[in-house]
Amino acid sequence: MTIGQTAKFPASSMPDGDWWKLLWPNPEGVLRRLGIDFGVTVLDLCCGDGHFTTPLAHIVGGMGRVMALDLDAEMIELAKRRAQRAGVNPGAIRWLESDACKLQGVLPAQPEYVLMANTFHGVPDKPQLSREVFNVLKPGGQFAIVNWHFRPREDTTVMGEPRGPETRMRMTPEQVMDEVLPAGFRLHGVIELPPYHYGIVFDKPKAS
Repeated sequence: MTIGQTAKFPASSMPDGDWWKLLWPNPEGVLRRLGIDFGVTVLDLCCGDGHFTTPLAHIVGGMGRVMALDLDAEMIELAKRRAQRAGVNPGAIRWLESDACKLQGVLPAQPEYVLMANTFHGVPDKPQLSREVFNVLKPGGQFAIVNWHFRPREDTTVMGEPRGPETRMRMTPEQVMDEVLPAGFRLHGVIELPPYHYGIVFDKPKAS
């Protein structure tokens, strides 16, 4: 879950696995609610330790394709091990160590769906990233951002402790739209992901 040449996104370090699993006990169900289905080519952008990458591989199946990208080589290794423990075919996921704002020429296939979970709030240049995703995404494809709701951090507790990014870094769906829509996307919809998150899905118009 990193970007840039030398630094991670602000407040984007991976959470402790125990509370992360409590917060997202059914990641596959979350992904299906976001519209990801069998046979789709998906890019897990800023995949971190792969909490969503492995279930992505299960959903898209042998007819689909998963690309998982992160700048942090250690996170990619953790994600690979997670996938191995879950019995994912080693060839089912293409692992990419790269900058999320420099996708062109990096991806081995054109994604039909780009997922960015729990990271967009910390992107230093959100319009640039949105343009980059738009340029690599297949026409008619979708870009989904999973974000913490704009609520005080002390109100988003897991295992009795405040979790998530600092309050000042959190974004409303409207603020996300302001950053993403100018790249050329259209709003598809906003999906509640209790207890503390929402997913916002954008469409890239089909070529005329």
